[in-house]
Amino acid sequence: MKRALLAAFIFILPLMGCNGKSSTLQITDPQQSLEATAGSEFTIVLESNPTTGYHWDIVGELDQSVVTLVKNEYVSTSDPNLVGGGGLDVWTFKAIDAGEAQITLGYYPPSNDLVDPQQTQTFTVIVK
Repeated sequence: MKRALLAAFIFILPLMGCNGKSSTLQITDPQQSLEATAGSEFTIVLESNPTTGYHWDIVGELDQSVVTLVKNEYVSTSDPNLVGGGGLDVWTFKAIDAGEAQITLGYYPPSNDLVDPQQTQTFTVIVK
């Protein structure tokens, strides 16, 4: 399943660039740090299924002197006729200046109240 999602992402990512630039650096495993150069963009890709009401969101504050959020997009990887099919949350960030930043994303359950995420993923980005 993960291979199919990753393969789908490899084909979908180049189609997502609205401004003519596609991000070339991506990370899907929080155990591996990502190295980026100042001024470049990179993506964090996580499996997601918003039809369940769950959603990914940033936990805490970003170190804006090192990285900033550019955009977040959901990309379906399932058959359009499949009800409840999942996909990928693609978070695009821009490396601003040299340093190290932690980006923590939390997977939140459906709720109208403030709740803690049921799962978190912390990614380390080293900007050179």
